[in-house]
Amino acid sequence: MAQPSYMQFCAVARALDAVGERWTLLIVRELLLGPRRYTDLLNGLPGASPNVLAERLKKLEELEIVARRRLPPPAASVVYELTALGLGLAPVLTELLRWGLNFLTERRAGEAVRLEHLLLALRSVADPAATVGLSESYEFRVEEHTFHVLAADGTVSLEPGPAPDPAATFTTDLATLAAIGAGRLPARQALAEGRLKLDGDPQAAVRAGQILTGHTLPSSAATPKAAA
Repeated sequence: MAQPSYMQFCAVARALDAVGERWTLLIVRELLLGPRRYTDLLNGLPGASPNVLAERLKKLEELEIVARRRLPPPAASVVYELTALGLGLAPVLTELLRWGLNFLTERRAGEAVRLEHLLLALRSVADPAATVGLSESYEFRVEEHTFHVLAADGTVSLEPGPAPDPAATFTTDLATLAAIGAGRLPARQALAEGRLKLDGDPQAAVRAGQILTGHTLPSSAATPKAAA
C-alpha cells in the first residue's frame, strides 16, 4: 500500500511524500553508482520483494526522479538511471551517509555487506584537497574485502581490488573502519589495541588518514612496530 501524503505545505513533508517510503532512498543509493537493470537493483537490495521494488520504481518514474533507458545492441537491456531531478538527491545521500556513520557500529547478524556500499560511504568523507601534490596509493583489507585509494594531486578515487604499489597497507574490520571514519575511535587507539594494523610508510599512513577521514593519524603511532 502506498504511503499516504503528510498533507503539509512544507518542503520536507513533500520530499518525504516523494522518497520517504521504505527502500526508496536505497534505490537512489544504488542508482548513484550508475545505471542498473531491474535484476541488479533486486540483487543490491536483499529483503526487498520484486513487487515492492517494481512499485517503488514506478512511483519514482512518475515523479521523474528515475528514468528507464534501453541500451543499444548487443546489450539491449533496459536500465534505470537517475534523472537530473534524481541526481539532486546526491548531496542529500552524501550527508546521510556521513551522519549514518554514527550508527554503523557492530555488524548485526544477517546484515549484507557489499563493497560498493562501503566505498560509497568512504567517498562521502574523503577530502580531495588533502591529496594536492601527492601521487600514491593505499590498500585496505577489511575482513573479506580489499580496496585501494588513489591520491593524485587534488583528486581521490576509491576502487575495488588491491593497490598497484601501495605506500601503506591497512588491515582492520568493518566496525573499526566505521568508528575511525566517524571520529568515534582515534586511529592511534585502534593501532595500540591491534584493531588496525599498518604495513608500509608511516608518513603515508598519516596522509591516508587525513584524506579519508580528515583525522590525522599521529606519526608517532604510525610505525611498523605498532602494526606488527
